[in-house]
Amino acid sequence: MDKAWTLPQQEEIKRFIATGENDFLSQAWEGGYVEGGRRAKNAMLGALLAEVRSRCEQRLQMRIPENLDLEHLAESKVGPMVRGLFPRAERDIIMEVLKRSIVFVTGENLEAILRGRSFLRSAWNIANLYLASVEAKLLGEEAEPIAGLSEATTCFVSLEYFKSRVDPFSDFVLHEAAHVFHNCKRSVVGLPTRGRREWLLEIDFRMRETFAYACEAYGRILELGPRPVDRRRLLADHLAGPMPGDDRVDLEVYRSVITEAVNARNGWKRILLRCAPQPSSCAS
Repeated sequence: MDKAWTLPQQEEIKRFIATGENDFLSQAWEGGYVEGGRRAKNAMLGALLAEVRSRCEQRLQMRIPENLDLEHLAESKVGPMVRGLFPRAERDIIMEVLKRSIVFVTGENLEAILRGRSFLRSAWNIANLYLASVEAKLLGEEAEPIAGLSEATTCFVSLEYFKSRVDPFSDFVLHEAAHVFHNCKRSVVGLPTRGRREWLLEIDFRMRETFAYACEAYGRILELGPRPVDRRRLLADHLAGPMPGDDRVDLEVYRSVITEAVNARNGWKRILLRCAPQPSSCAS
C-alpha cells in the first residue's frame, strides 16, 4: 500500500479491492466531489491494477488467436439474432454497432479497459473476469468467476471463450450482445424513437437475464442444428443438461421460453415476446 495515502484512504482502497464498493462522495480525499472523486478513482484503479498483476505472476497468459477476425465473429454469432429481432431497415446499423462492441480482455489491454470505466464497480468486475481467465484468485468473497460483462454498447469477454466448451449451449458473445439491446438507446445509434420505444429492445427488467440466456442457448441450437428435427433433439439435450446457474432466472420460465423458441417459426421473436414488459392491468 502506497505510504503517501492517509490511513482513511488506505482503508477505502482495501475495502474497494476486497468488495468492489467505494464511497460515492470520496470523503477520504481532498478536493470536493469532483477533484476528490478523480483522485480517489485514480488511486483505487492504480491499486486494483497492482493487486491483479501480483495475483497473475507465474500464471499462463492466454492470447487472442492470431487469425481472429472480430467482424466475422460478430457476424457469424450475432448476425442471426439481429436478423431475427430487427426489421431489415435497422439491421445494418445495429450490426455495425455490434461488430465494434466485442472486446476480449487480455493482459495487454486490461489497464486501458479498467481506466476507461465510468464506474469503479465495473472495473472491479472486469478485473475479476480477467483473474478467472488465468485461474488466479479472485479479489474477494463476493467476487464471481464471470466470463462476460456488458456495459452500454461494449461486451467484455473472457479469453475462456477460446477454450473447449464444456457446455455446448453456452456462448458468452451471444449472451453479452443480447444485453446490449436493453442497455442502448435507439437515439445513440442514430435510430428514431418508435412511439414509447426508447431502447433498441424493450425487455422487462426482471427478464433481462432470462432473455440473454435464452438468446445464448437458442443461438447455439440454431448453429448446431441445421434442420428442425436436429434442433428439437438439441433442445431435449439442453433441457436434460445443466441449466443457467443464476438466481435471477426462473428456470421453469426459462425452459418454457426456450422450448417455445425452438418450436416457433421465428424463435428470436418468441423470446422477445416472452421477455417484453407486460401491459399493466388497469383497476376497474
